[in-house]
Amino acid sequence: MTSLHNADQDRVASVSLLRAGADPMEFARALGGSFERYGFAIVADHGIDAALIARADAAARAFFALPEEVKRRYHVPGTGGARGYTPFGVETAKDAVQSDLKEFWHVGRELPAGHRFAEYMQPNLWPTEIADFRETQLALFDAFDATGRKLLSAIARYLGLAPDWFDDTVADGNSVLRLLHYPPVSADAPGIRAGAHEDINTITLLLGAEEAGLELLDRDGRWLAVAPNVGELVVNVGDMLQRLTNNMLRSTTHRVRNPPPERRGFSRYSMPFFLHFRPDFLIETLPGCTGEGRPDLYPEPITAHDYLMQRLREIKLL
Repeated sequence: MTSLHNADQDRVASVSLLRAGADPMEFARALGGSFERYGFAIVADHGIDAALIARADAAARAFFALPEEVKRRYHVPGTGGARGYTPFGVETAKDAVQSDLKEFWHVGRELPAGHRFAEYMQPNLWPTEIADFRETQLALFDAFDATGRKLLSAIARYLGLAPDWFDDTVADGNSVLRLLHYPPVSADAPGIRAGAHEDINTITLLLGAEEAGLELLDRDGRWLAVAPNVGELVVNVGDMLQRLTNNMLRSTTHRVRNPPPERRGFSRYSMPFFLHFRPDFLIETLPGCTGEGRPDLYPEPITAHDYLMQRLREIKLL
């Protein structure tokens, strides 16, 4: 198996999800070890259909190419950007002065009428201008959701838990598919495409990071490029999982830097899936993640919904 880290190779290495079927514990050790070291992992052979990814990407690009006044019809202020369109220059990294240089669209979980989590999850919005947008993005949402559960099973094994431990915690979770567009960047643009931040959720699954720019802040204070091969999935730990594991698994600061001069005239597109716990799940430190020399850093439990609201206010989406 490819080494995750050695003295000659400062990078996040790729691990194949196929190993989860052949040797679940070996895959769990590889994935969990990368999370402990970097807070990030790169996953090959993730099983999300390439044709579906291409259709979803094409639909997203078609939407972002629409006139600004058309896109803004799908912007709902005051909702934290939970659904529909968030215009360029709105989201701001925690403690940052300049807003990020991006626009995005959010797709959430579709709930049946009368569902117990309906108060936490707004109905989706769908652009009528793009054929098959709804069908394609919901299919991608479901594919991300299924792959995320496989990764959570490996994380559970790594933590010494039952392989299905996370299943109930994320059942009907408040997960979000984000379709991202970073427009071309002028030489004098204020800020960067995405300022240094940590993700709020449980784990993030990202497609479309082949275009250079994604970097993580390593524990020695250096920015390291996260460079997947074409089609590979970038996965990182979110703050909710960090809190649950008492910082055993790290939620690492990362950013999307501006491109070099020769790439400034090109857009960057990507599709992160923010996998969340269900809203009423109580994030409480796992007993196996405390002990001698590892005091509980989060003695006060908090529900996933309350934690999400707290963090959305910090990044100025609420």
